[in-house]
Amino acid sequence: MNTMGDRLNLVQIIVLTAYSLGMAGGQILFKFAAIRSNPNLAWGERIFDLIANGYFLAALVVYAGLSVLWVWILAITPLSRAYPFVALAFVFTSVLGGLMFDETLTARLLAGMALIVCGLFFITT
Repeated sequence: MNTMGDRLNLVQIIVLTAYSLGMAGGQILFKFAAIRSNPNLAWGERIFDLIANGYFLAALVVYAGLSVLWVWILAITPLSRAYPFVALAFVFTSVLGGLMFDETLTARLLAGMALIVCGLFFITT
């Protein structure tokens, strides 16, 4: 395992980036579940509707798998170096939201995403 002052190696960076992509994928699945849910149902009916929603169930499976992956990541990477990669999921999710759901990517949002990527550059080098 790396010490706190070591750089992340290529495998760690790839796995952490894949983890962030997986988190973004889970969020996309949750969005699809939300689109297909009926907000006019009573609470009890909404819960059963959600449990029967394939996108919601797929998102839960993705997040369960990512939880196992995260524990493995923490076995080979210091938490202080791994956790900032979670922020990369914000970038991936925002871009996918723009591409898949026609959500607006404003200049401010793009600038913020660029700052996240720059911050990760400093953490990994």
